[in-house]
Amino acid sequence: MQIFDFELDGEYVELNQLLKLIGVVDSGGAGKALVASGAVRVDGAVELRKTCKIRDGQVVTLDGVEIHVRAS
Repeated sequence: MQIFDFELDGEYVELNQLLKLIGVVDSGGAGKALVASGAVRVDGAVELRKTCKIRDGQVVTLDGVEIHVRAS
């Protein structure tokens, strides 16, 4: 499993943009499609809201990837 630490530049990052910034997907649109497919979990629960606000301390997981979000 790949583990990433992501530093927030503000209060939150939208889920589809986080996936793009980490490099899991090539575009925000691809991130939205991935979230809509039910493949992404936030803090262990399936998240279907494409622009869900991800904040400090949350963990996003999907197939073979775990992203730890931290405030900068």
